[in-house]
Amino acid sequence: MTPEQSAFWERFCAEFRHSGAPCDVSCFGDSEALADELLALVLIGQKQATCALARWFEQPGARFPEPGDLSLILDGREKPACVIRTTSVEIKPVRDADTKFAWDEGEGDRSFKWWKDAHLAYWHREAAREGFEFSEDLDACFERFELVWRPS
Repeated sequence: MTPEQSAFWERFCAEFRHSGAPCDVSCFGDSEALADELLALVLIGQKQATCALARWFEQPGARFPEPGDLSLILDGREKPACVIRTTSVEIKPVRDADTKFAWDEGEGDRSFKWWKDAHLAYWHREAAREGFEFSEDLDACFERFELVWRPS
């Protein structure tokens, strides 16, 4: 963590009498603009879920999120913005995504069609960048969360 991120986390820990490190420190999306757009949805309570390909959690040193995990969420410039708590996690093929999850993810018009189109585009960009072949048969981590803290 950067010094600014560490100070933010320490402030959260002091206010909530929490000890320990965050389970994750990251932003949503793959660009500064997308990270800021998705963070704004989290901060207004509309975005309460996220989805990533399972392959990223299967890398050495990584792990799948678990209910109760606390994560420090960053904006597009990697500045700390809020803390979220994982409430549920489901690992299943991308093709098994559903309308309820699309709604909970809170993006676009919240329809399943919008969700699927946006996520397939994202995962195809990710596959091209990382050099793997994307398929809807790949497992994904469907994570739901709640906003726990944002400084006033």
